[in-house]
Amino acid sequence: MKQDLTITTFKKVFQPIFIFVVLFITLLIPGYLFAQADSTQKQEPATEQESSLISPSLEFVSVQKTDNTIDLKVALKAKFKGSSIKLPLLKTSFLLITDTAEKELGFVITNSEGKAVLNVKADVLTADKEGKLHFKAVFAGNKAMEATEQEVTIKRARLEITPVKEDSLLIVQVKLIDVGTGTETPVPETVVGIFVHRSFNPLKIGEGSTDENGEATIEVPNKLPGDAKGNITLIAKLDENELYGNLEAGVVQQWGVPVSDKSQELPRALWSPHAPLWMMITFIILICTVWGHYLVIIIQLFRLRREEPEPDSPTVEHIS
Repeated sequence: MKQDLTITTFKKVFQPIFIFVVLFITLLIPGYLFAQADSTQKQEPATEQESSLISPSLEFVSVQKTDNTIDLKVALKAKFKGSSIKLPLLKTSFLLITDTAEKELGFVITNSEGKAVLNVKADVLTADKEGKLHFKAVFAGNKAMEATEQEVTIKRARLEITPVKEDSLLIVQVKLIDVGTGTETPVPETVVGIFVHRSFNPLKIGEGSTDENGEATIEVPNKLPGDAKGNITLIAKLDENELYGNLEAGVVQQWGVPVSDKSQELPRALWSPHAPLWMMITFIILICTVWGHYLVIIIQLFRLRREEPEPDSPTVEHIS
């Protein structure tokens, strides 16, 4: 009887394993032979489909400063899969184009925002007979992107800013002068804006139009927040002019309200990172109450488990 039981157990355990091994060998050998037969044939190299290059866009502007230097600013972007992406760590070269040749001014590498600035000194700039400067920004491209370039033509000019304080009235006088022909000529009927420097973008606080002398007067609001000493940076701007492009002049004045730049611990309040004590105590009591109920339920479940009556153990009849 024990021998029959052993044979039956052997069949139940090893018979499925034996069937699986036979099926595996049956399926593996023809596939292996087929692979060996195909390996003798010559395989043609797979042709990769050439992907189209990315076409970047190059934004190029020039900003004339009060010290007669010029900032050449670029921003590289591209559209990829329906969204606009910024292109960092790319080289952009700048050229000054004259009637006879192209003079290389230098190059910049774009930052994480895809932007870069090159400051050009006045002694390397040569204007044409009309007092104009012709700049070119060139991105040579790479394995993934096409080459692109942009050109800007501006006439030489200068923007001056003078702060004036009369009693409680704060005034800024702005003067726009054309210096392209070698002589200073006032530029009338041109709108100039006044901005105050802020952490992200300058804040516009007023604008005015120049008179026949190229001058404009703009009032500055009182009680503007400044630094720890009350200093504010006032900026006069001429934006996107057809003839002169962009001009900028700045001055620092102690016309603001002092704002401390020291990091101090905020008091306990609803608007600060430090919550009031009554709120923290209430929160802790509520959390303890909720989790206390869960703990009582778990303890009761274990207690019911222990008090559950054990079933009688079945009798086992031994076959002799």
